[in-house]
Amino acid sequence: MGSIPEGVYAVQQAMHAAPPYAVVEALRDAVTLHFAVEHVEVQLADYALITLRPVLEQLAPGVPGTLIDGTAAGRAFAAQEPQRDGRLLHLPVTACGERVGVLSLRLADPLLGAPAVEDLQQIATALGHDLRGADRITDRYQRVRRMARLTLAAEMQWELLPGSCHQGDGYRLAGQLEPAYAVYGDNFDWTCGPRWLVLSVTDGMGAGVEAALLTTLAITALRNARRSGAGLEEQAGLADEAIYGQYGGRLHVSTLLLHFDATTGEVSMVDAGSPRVLLMRNGKVRSVELEQQLPLGMFGNTAYTEQRFGLEPGDRLVIASDGVYSSRSSGGAEFGGSPLEALVKSTRMQPADEAVRTMIRGLLDFRRGTEVLDDAVVVCFDWIPGPDGTVHDSLSG
Repeated sequence: MGSIPEGVYAVQQAMHAAPPYAVVEALRDAVTLHFAVEHVEVQLADYALITLRPVLEQLAPGVPGTLIDGTAAGRAFAAQEPQRDGRLLHLPVTACGERVGVLSLRLADPLLGAPAVEDLQQIATALGHDLRGADRITDRYQRVRRMARLTLAAEMQWELLPGSCHQGDGYRLAGQLEPAYAVYGDNFDWTCGPRWLVLSVTDGMGAGVEAALLTTLAITALRNARRSGAGLEEQAGLADEAIYGQYGGRLHVSTLLLHFDATTGEVSMVDAGSPRVLLMRNGKVRSVELEQQLPLGMFGNTAYTEQRFGLEPGDRLVIASDGVYSSRSSGGAEFGGSPLEALVKSTRMQPADEAVRTMIRGLLDFRRGTEVLDDAVVVCFDWIPGPDGTVHDSLSG
């Protein structure tokens, strides 16, 4: 058992021993047995990151849960810090930097001390890891998260994602799809190692299942090349061949590939199409000008070239698909110029995961009242090393 408090250990063991579909019930029973807690609820964030939806007191489809904006539970999720609301205690449920939801507890003792709160937060974090593992075996928690039915194309796209947030060694990363329940061809993917990260942002042509199939082929081809040890240029070339071999140039995928070295701050990129990159440094936002190369799949024999530049500690990169920067307001203004730059700047004090949520809300507000013809993806990346290489929550500037 080591240094783990007895109550924490008992709850963790109960969760580990439970079937995947009963992890939350096991937590509830063990927490009420070992802590001064009267009631337990686990709330999971919906796909659009608008509401928190309860697991134990399950809602009917379409019934909204607890709004993330303007509620104590929502603040725990957004700020990733415990929140008290009278006798209610809300704890963020997170796994490897990915926000999963909130553990909400009604306390028997409203004066519960900080050590007990820390023990309960350990349990909430363990729950996040257990739920991620459970998702591979049971559909229960995926169903809870759904405010509405996903389209088939959206189901395919969400299955491709590595997650929505990640905290690495010296960086934070987050991404979001919009509209969450009917996304078409936009997607992102990442993998990490000791102080490095490889990221792709893709935008497949078309709509519906055809676009989802195209993006699935592109991401799988990139992963296959990457897992075989290929660098960015070779990844792009092999994916280009695979897509062209399937579609003969009829369809293509705009793609941005990125490799980041968290030791040196060096970024390598291949810009094969339309995703755009903004850099925020010391509170100022500018576009990163890259050599635009052909989208993947146009000719099947394209040679791609990396470009390199250096980041400084505290820098933020925002990558947006054309569904973001090409959006127009009801008055005809384009989002991709100063409106997007101002929105990125407004997120300066937010961590990457909350910044992405802010940018998606800003996009929706900007194009309210217009017909939406394209889906969108936003990815936010922060390089935030401390003197010892650890991650810090605050951003410079």
